[in-house]
Amino acid sequence: MVIACADSRVCPSNILGFQPGEAFTVRNVANLVPPFQHGGSETSAALEFAVNSLEVANILVVGHSRCGGIQALMRMKDDSDSSFIKDWVSVGKSARLSTKAAAGNLSFEAQCRHCEKESVNGSLLNLLTYPWIEKRVSEGALSLHGGYYDFINCTFEKWTLVYREGLEGGSKYAIKNRSLWS
Repeated sequence: MVIACADSRVCPSNILGFQPGEAFTVRNVANLVPPFQHGGSETSAALEFAVNSLEVANILVVGHSRCGGIQALMRMKDDSDSSFIKDWVSVGKSARLSTKAAAGNLSFEAQCRHCEKESVNGSLLNLLTYPWIEKRVSEGALSLHGGYYDFINCTFEKWTLVYREGLEGGSKYAIKNRSLWS
């Protein structure tokens, strides 16, 4: 399963070389995965179908350079009026907050680039809030991966989320197998 942005510049089948039928694909603004507690959405329904009915073995969340959804998230004012876009991209609010803390002194463009990757990690963690996903990951039947496509430099970065009790520092998750293709 691939969760990617709706942006027409980043078609996951073209980027990853999939043929029809090779990957169940969901596309939405900013490639976000809402947490289970967020309630039903098209993305949540697709996750339930892919994991429980199709029994996919891998989920890949793909972010990308110059993402308009992430730019909207980074420009968002907490006190501004509600809109469909604001309501949706607020799913990535923790990525925005950690970006401001880690890269707040950088240019807006650099902050967005940081947040584009950070929001992928946030979506990977949100996947673990779905009981059926957490169960299959714990059993080793499902792997979660993050990816980042930089269409300016024609590079693709991929990493895997490791999830289990007792990792270094008492955490339940870590990143492994980070690789960059150009």
